[in-house]
This record gives sequence, C-alpha cells and structure tokens, in this order.
Amino acid sequence: MIDINKLVRKNVLKLTPYSSARDEFLGKTGIFMDANENPYGTLNRYPDPYQKELKKAISGFKGISEENIFLGNGSDEIIDLCFRVFCNPGKDKVLTFPPTYGMYEVSASVNDIEVLKVPLTDSFQINLLKVKPLLEDKALKLIFICSPNNPTGNAMNQKDVEYILKSFNGIIVIDEAYNDFNDKPSFLNHVDKYPNLILMQTFSKALGLAAVRVGMAFTNPVIVQYFNKMKPPYNISAINQKAALRKLNKGEVLKVQVVKIKKERERLSSELRKVRITEIVYPSDANFLLIKVNNANDLYNKLVNKNIIVRNRSNAIENCLRITVGKKSENDKLIKALNDINND
Repeated sequence: MIDINKLVRKNVLKLTPYSSARDEFLGKTGIFMDANENPYGTLNRYPDPYQKELKKAISGFKGISEENIFLGNGSDEIIDLCFRVFCNPGKDKVLTFPPTYGMYEVSASVNDIEVLKVPLTDSFQINLLKVKPLLEDKALKLIFICSPNNPTGNAMNQKDVEYILKSFNGIIVIDEAYNDFNDKPSFLNHVDKYPNLILMQTFSKALGLAAVRVGMAFTNPVIVQYFNKMKPPYNISAINQKAALRKLNKGEVLKVQVVKIKKERERLSSELRKVRITEIVYPSDANFLLIKVNNANDLYNKLVNKNIIVRNRSNAIENCLRITVGKKSENDKLIKALNDINND
C-alpha cells in the first residue's frame, strides 16, 4: 500500500494552513461579526471554503463519497496543487505524453519541475515500451494522462493506463475533462483501488459552465486534505458555487445536450471527410474533431475571414486544426465555408 504522506513535500507536511472565520464557525445562521465583512448587501459574505453543499450534490451526481472530492478554481488550480504538494522545485520530474493539454508543462515550468516527455504513438496512444524504464526514476513524482486527450480527441487504451496505475508509486493524474462524450468507461471507479490516483473532471465541458471555473478532483481523502491545506481559503466564489448547484439540478437536460453533441460530432466528422480540402479526420471520443489539411495556417486564416474560429494546432501536430462541435446550424456554416474555400 502506498503511503501518500511519504510522497508529500516536507515543507507541506509541516505547513500550518490559514484558518479563516468560516473554518472556525460552521453554522449557517447568526449575527456574523467574525470576518470583517460589510454588513450590507447580498454578496457581502465570504463563501463556504469547502463547498460542502456543492460537494454533496456532486457526490449524488457522480456516485462518489464527499470525502473523496476536492474542488478547484478550474482544473488548472488542481494541476498546480499537484506540483506544489508533491514536487520539490529544481529536483523532481513530471511525465507527460505530448501532444497533450499544455497546462501540464506550463504549470511544471512555473514550479521549476523538469518535464519528461514520451510522445504518443502514430495512433495517439501511450508508448509503454518507452514509459516502463522511466517509472523507476526516483525523481519522477507525477504522471499526467489526458483521456480523452486534448488535442487528439481519443481515449487512451485502458490496459495501458492500468499498467501505469499498477506499476508507478508516485502520483498519477488522469484528466477526464471530456469523458462525458466518451463511450468508454471512466476511471472514477479506480479511485478507491489506487490511493495515488487523482481523477480530474470539470464543469467546463459537458456541464457547460466554462465561465464559472469549477474543476473537480476525485481522489484519496488524504490527498484532499493536503489540497485543502494548500489552496487559498476561498478559492471558489459563492456565485460560482450556486451556478454549479443549479446546473446539477438539470441532469436530464444535460444528458440530452451530450447526446446532441455526440450525434453532431459523428455527422460533422462524416461531412468533413467529404470536403476535398480535408486529408484526415481523426476518430474522436471528445466534443471536438482533429483534422489534418494541406496548409493549416492558410485554412485557419481563411476561416477567420469568414468569421469562423477554429483552433490551429500546427505547433503540436503538423497541419492540424481542432474543431469544436457546435450546434447544427454552426456546423453547417463551417462545412459550407470549407466547401467555398475549396472551390475558390
């Protein structure tokens, strides 16, 4: 059994966290004269620092215990906390699988952590042969696996991920931001099995609250405690907590939206394959498609001129554009624009 406390930085073990007024009084009613707040207004009180009501709702929505839930100001806060809790600056390392979500490397640089990179295979899967020797590196403390992966769109091979979970004694972060659009099973049911697993999901994609900035981490309660120790006291506003709660109360509507997006993804994929300007449409388990074209920079600019904004990912994968699946009317306009460009 992995002892999480032995993976935590020594200064974090010794850290005495800031204690806010809402840490000391846990009630909801009373004459509040403890936090130096303005007594007037409707947004004048500090939010619950541990988002208890929201976590209870998420627990029911996801089928996981509240003690296994940490909420961050977006998943980016969770990514940063992984480095600050488990990695010693200038000494430790993180492993990533490019092309993948860029914030893993940015956060590593901010925290002065060396990044080991094992590029994905031609089919955008983890190359286990190259990974295995790295798992013995004592300085390797973190592994980030994005599945479904951004920007490639595909889910990672489950057996490859399980091999890493069984073989690595550091912290493994599986980023499932796009998992609601994926027909393959989530790794959520692995959280109790692997104490060193941190599973990230988000309110930004299928739940449609990108502006609210609420990321979810499902993990060992010991890791949750260290994250709470390190985070700012009021990391998620009361407004954003309420917005997330309202969204969770619309579960059936969300399911319908996900079905619509998945159907449009398949239709859009089929239509894109008919456009001569498109060379490859890669399979996707997410709410976006990666396409390869002859000249991504030129096509990107031509689409911008038609007021259609896609993402140019040529810096990660040569001549590739990433296209978010929109509404049917938006997807139709994209297809028409591509055909017009093709015929120019």
